[in-house]
Amino acid sequence: MRLLLLTGKGGVGKTTLAAATGAALAARGSRTLVVSTDPAHSLADAVAMSLGHAPTEVTAGLHGAQLDVRALADDSWDGVRAQLRAALVRGAGLDGLEAEELTVIPGVDELLALSEVQRLAGDGRWDTVVVDCGPTAETLRLLALPDAVSAYVRRMAGPLGKRSGLARSLEALADRTGSLRDLLTDPARTAVRLVFTPERVVVAETRRTLTALALRGIRVDGMIANRVMPAPGWWRGAAASWVRTRRAQQDEVLAELGRSGFGTAAERLRTVEHRAAEPVGLDALRAIAEELYGSSDPLGDAAGDGGTDLAPLLRMTATDAGYQLRVAVPLARDSVVDLARVDDDLAITVDGVRRLIALPEPLRACRITDAESDSRGVLVHLEGTE
Repeated sequence: MRLLLLTGKGGVGKTTLAAATGAALAARGSRTLVVSTDPAHSLADAVAMSLGHAPTEVTAGLHGAQLDVRALADDSWDGVRAQLRAALVRGAGLDGLEAEELTVIPGVDELLALSEVQRLAGDGRWDTVVVDCGPTAETLRLLALPDAVSAYVRRMAGPLGKRSGLARSLEALADRTGSLRDLLTDPARTAVRLVFTPERVVVAETRRTLTALALRGIRVDGMIANRVMPAPGWWRGAAASWVRTRRAQQDEVLAELGRSGFGTAAERLRTVEHRAAEPVGLDALRAIAEELYGSSDPLGDAAGDGGTDLAPLLRMTATDAGYQLRVAVPLARDSVVDLARVDDDLAITVDGVRRLIALPEPLRACRITDAESDSRGVLVHLEGTE
């Protein structure tokens, strides 16, 4: 089973491209589910048919679903939360308001949606699950939740005692979030594809997203530039001049992306031309899929050969003075990077996204003497201590 997540800034067309990718996979004989976790729920509009929480057949080999996050919370979390609130009132002597505040886990609705995607991916019905995620900021928060919630829930469960039914429920929730994290960071099973339009503001967000995903150990297998203006060729007149100018601006943005050091990801860039008519329905989606993938495998890397060079995240090299540690995350020229040593971990923060990275065994007794950054990531210099 393969899991492919498409995300991008709101309004760039990721839902359409997720549906087109699903259509391309189904046409090649893959049992495919396209599922939307985007609160906008525009997947049904893209395929031009009604979709609900349960998978619905769109065409042979292709099913679609739009997750009802509120229903998931009602079924899977509200009961546990009520038990926990009651336990805190009785056992810890808290009043109802304090207990209510302590049992609120930010993002739990989104976490349950991602857990439902995991359940669908593991039920054996599908070869591929394509996920139409929400906008990038929401997706990054979503992908960070398994680690955060797992740790939080285990802390809540500890004082309740191992035999408590509530403690067992919380431990089960923590285990589920842990297995979800394992799925998301398994490059053999899961990849993210970034969708953007060739505009500087959108590309800047896409570059930050690529770095944030690398920090979380999540594989990005390619990028799709959507709504690229057609080349006007021999056209004449004011409209042709406008299209020619717009296309030149887009080409410049794409060239800057290629020069900015996002090498392997930029090499796996596909483009989709802007269409005069809104792409709705299977025929329109298949036309987009043909432009995107042609005869190549939609699950292959976007360039069709090899994987991205985002992993391994760490590369250690011995030097005469000690060691060099390369933290291989793609960085933009204006990225703000901060490093700190926390016991045996290296805390790296890029543009507000922080990750603790366990230092390799030989480096734990070393001290950091210097660090520098370039488009390939951060290079940390360390030397041994006497």
